[in-house]
Amino acid sequence: MSNSFIHETNCVDVLHSVLLFVDGEISDTSEIATIEVHLQQCPACNAELEHERNVRSLIQSVLRRSCNERAPQELHEQIHQQLFNASTNSAPDIVREFRMTEISIEINEDGTIESREIHIEHTEEYRFPNEEA
Repeated sequence: MSNSFIHETNCVDVLHSVLLFVDGEISDTSEIATIEVHLQQCPACNAELEHERNVRSLIQSVLRRSCNERAPQELHEQIHQQLFNASTNSAPDIVREFRMTEISIEINEDGTIESREIHIEHTEEYRFPNEEA
């Protein structure tokens, strides 16, 4: 294998990881070190990294400017009240049901068939008392 083939393979690996690298999503320190060494030695990959950093920065800047709205305080209070009411007034009941039918078929020596069915049903209900604040 030639050095250029190894270099191209490393470029492909690095370019596949550029977005993760820019976002700080790579936790393996050896992988980070490998990428950093490659970027120091490869101007093309380093240029791609800088391009991705610039794009990320631009997107964040645009989002900060356009998504700088706050929900009205009244909405916050309504949501808080609904969540509070749901958690204190109406705790859910839990119902667990189990049903099974067992069928046994026996053939006697004289050829007659006897069958039996057994139905098993079990239901458990858990009710939570309302907690008064």
